[in-house]
Amino acid sequence: MTNEMLLEKKIILHRRQKGAEKTAPLPIPIDPSAKLPKPPWLKVRANQYASHFNQVKGLLANSQLITVCDEATCPNKGECYGNGTAAFMILGDRCTRRCPFCDVSHGLPLPPDPNEPTILAEAIDQLKLTHVVITSVNRDDLPDGGANHFIACQRAIRAHSPITRIEVLTPDFRRKVKTALDCFAKDPPDIFNHNLETVPRLYPLCRPGADYHGSLNLLKAFGERCPDTPRKSGLMVGLGETDNEIIQTIKDLYNHGVRMLTIGQYLQPSKHHLPVKRYVHPKTFDWYKTQALDIGFDFVASAPLVRSSYRADTQATCVLK
Repeated sequence: MTNEMLLEKKIILHRRQKGAEKTAPLPIPIDPSAKLPKPPWLKVRANQYASHFNQVKGLLANSQLITVCDEATCPNKGECYGNGTAAFMILGDRCTRRCPFCDVSHGLPLPPDPNEPTILAEAIDQLKLTHVVITSVNRDDLPDGGANHFIACQRAIRAHSPITRIEVLTPDFRRKVKTALDCFAKDPPDIFNHNLETVPRLYPLCRPGADYHGSLNLLKAFGERCPDTPRKSGLMVGLGETDNEIIQTIKDLYNHGVRMLTIGQYLQPSKHHLPVKRYVHPKTFDWYKTQALDIGFDFVASAPLVRSSYRADTQATCVLK
């Protein structure tokens, strides 16, 4: 087989997945008939954030960078792109796990691209970003879970744009936590974020392959190594949890050293993903925020369309001196 044929095969194998390709075969059955009508407070007006949308979209296309905004079908993409910001996803677009709530592609990933840190740093410098979120798919195939690639991206960003604050949104580094945290301890980000996503009872359903206490301990262990770096986490609601379970999970995060929190409504990406069990009213999101602040959190963003990286620059300003 020629080099050209090998390249063509690689492109075919790693083309962008769509629809059922992203979820099949899922580890649990999905009932496509279990669908609730969306309430009026979840509507997003189109074309209201046009100022920088085309600039960001064009730059991302030209540089072949991946954003979680696109891959995870974020409802705030128009606003964030329109304001000239994006949450970048490194280490490819193929996750080694298949969580039935997530719209990111899954499968065998390509090796990390050694040029990605430089390409990413140049794009961030061109966009003149003062705060950037760097996230990744799960890379269970790598001996460090991808941690060294995170560090390489951080160093490249700081070399090109020293004023840019860096927030990392990491996977759980399953069975590789010590190795990963050894990397971050040498070169910590400005904010360390790892999403707990849901309550412990729903982990077998929503996060097969992950561990609730493992994620909590990752956040705690990072804080023990880097006590001056704020820790952040995010939760989804609407997957079948109760409000009491959410409050207990918020307490668990606080007791493991997390002081920044985001809470948003789970939205079903397609009929092939987990259905929404309930649409939480905005007043209940306000109540979550009040409860979390009373517990002792420094910053809480809680609303139906809030996502972990939504207005991350504003969130960071509230906690970073």
